[in-house]
Amino acid sequence: MTSTYFSLRRGITPLVLSLPHVGTTIPDDLKAIFTERALQVEDTDWHLERLYGFAQGLGASIIVPQISRYVIDLNRPPDDTPMYPGASNTELCPTHFFNGDSLYVGATPDAAEIGRRRDTFWKPYHDALRAELDRVRAEFGYALLWDGHSIRSQIPWLFAGKLPDLNLGTANGTSCAQSLRMQLVAELQANPQFSHAADGRFKGGYITRKYGRPQENIHAAQMEMCQLLYMQEALPFDYLEDKVAAVQPLLKRLLQIMRAWKP
Repeated sequence: MTSTYFSLRRGITPLVLSLPHVGTTIPDDLKAIFTERALQVEDTDWHLERLYGFAQGLGASIIVPQISRYVIDLNRPPDDTPMYPGASNTELCPTHFFNGDSLYVGATPDAAEIGRRRDTFWKPYHDALRAELDRVRAEFGYALLWDGHSIRSQIPWLFAGKLPDLNLGTANGTSCAQSLRMQLVAELQANPQFSHAADGRFKGGYITRKYGRPQENIHAAQMEMCQLLYMQEALPFDYLEDKVAAVQPLLKRLLQIMRAWKP
């Protein structure tokens, strides 16, 4: 399935891969209201579709947006409720870079504009994701959702210090079966060359929390990984094959664990 704003490749297993922050497109009619720096979309989850290129070979369905998170964040709730109360949060329609600087030349989007973007960009992506999870569950009896993200390892505006390399989020163990979470954590623990956290600073965003419903046979986990594991964290954001060779096998094993797990 192909839309103007996202693509969906249907797989042949219960596994669904969502990469909601890889889009880099800012529509032409919005470019003038963003700063020149914003048009470089520096806070993109760069290269994740390439990094997870093995997922199609695992039989996963893959849904990927074209629209930048600066236009609308597909991993935020439609009512813009903060995901992490008491901490710095980015909004449904973000107004700041990850360092706190403004994305906009002047006024930020008003309620009408936020609603338009939600209907135009956010809703179709989630309608398609929900439909694919329902299709997979109907075929196999259950669905497995992996929500892939990446982020710079140090962003003081959002969190103190350096993040662990790999951050597994399962909404404090509520978005997937405990046996699946335990297997994923065990694989992370078996690779001490990479630091990790489970339900630490990143507990899973809206997608994991919304669709991860073990009682409804949909099991979801989020992976937020530091970009320094596979790429250059500053311009020109190069993909680094030597680093990829070290971390990609672990990512593949994690998805293989997801695919092989059964309720």
